Amino acid sequence: MTENAWTRWPSREALGRAEASRPRRTLGWVVRALVLGMLLWGAFNGSRVRGWGAVGAVVGILAAAGVGWVLFRTTFAHRLWPSLALYGVLLAMAAGAQAADFGVVALVLWCGCAVTALERLPLAAALPVTVVALALYAAVDDDVWLTTAATTAGLALAGYVLRLDAEARGNAQRLLTQERAARAAEAESAALAERARIAREIHDVLAHSLSAQLVHLEAARLLIERGAGRDQILERVVAARGMARDGLAETRQALSALRGELTPLEDFLGQLLGTAAGAETTISGERRPLSAEASQAVRRVAQEALTNVRKHAPGAKVRVWLDYGEDRVTLVVRDSGGSPGELTATGGGYGLLGMRERAELLGGSLDAGPDDEGFVVTLKVPV
Repeated sequence: MTENAWTRWPSREALGRAEASRPRRTLGWVVRALVLGMLLWGAFNGSRVRGWGAVGAVVGILAAAGVGWVLFRTTFAHRLWPSLALYGVLLAMAAGAQAADFGVVALVLWCGCAVTALERLPLAAALPVTVVALALYAAVDDDVWLTTAATTAGLALAGYVLRLDAEARGNAQRLLTQERAARAAEAESAALAERARIAREIHDVLAHSLSAQLVHLEAARLLIERGAGRDQILERVVAARGMARDGLAETRQALSALRGELTPLEDFLGQLLGTAAGAETTISGERRPLSAEASQAVRRVAQEALTNVRKHAPGAKVRVWLDYGEDRVTLVVRDSGGSPGELTATGGGYGLLGMRERAELLGGSLDAGPDDEGFVVTLKVPV
């Protein structure tokens, strides 16, 4: 046993009763009541006490109970010297009770001091208190020496077992507290992750829609200042209105995704490609539902890729391939023309960089660049 084990106090969780179960609390009160009953029985057994003597006996018992209560509070606060002083008071009161012929009271106090010292004090301080208490008990015990030795050994063992039980209970309480803290931190982390996901969804939709509207409205303002024709101004306003309508639809779609009300991915791609002339789609692998974030990543990349095609390669033929693999889903969007330099420099509404970050957050990847035919965007997301 190390020096630290000899001088270490039992933890406050072990000494306290804040998290004790109801049966354990009930048992504690029953034990206290039995001890008090034994003290009273020992004081008044045989009706040897009359008048003021009875009052003095009751006062002495109540004083011993009060000292015991203060002792429990002092040991809970890990105050060594005051605790030893209180044990000294209890041992002295037991000696006084023995001298006044209250043998049962003295035995209860000595045995209680021996057991509780082992349970509540550092071992280096508990052993002297226990030895003194048990020695006083053995000195006045009328039983044969073998019975006295067995009783003192049993009391010492009981005190040490109570200490081990208290420390085990304290360790369990600390582990429970740590687990609760870990669960709270996990819940907070999940809430922050969900907020970040909502922020990404809102940013992806509103940043695209509002920036496009702003461009068209600013162009309309400049045309008005220059006195341009009505048709040119109206064209810009109509374009801004279309952007607002599309942004509203995408916002509703994003909110549906956050609520888990996503349409099947194949239906979404079919609706998306239905607006593009010359678009082809191929779906391979065993179709299965994806997580909300994986599904949203596929949808956003498909939207961004088609937006880039319309912007940088109008009229180009588009081929979309969606493959459900064993451990990942792959989306490939390929167009037959366009300028890779323009696409790389200007990007699209949501931005391929933002889509790449979204894919990496899910443990996937996104590659975009020119090939022999035109431009290809490849998304891989683990499922």
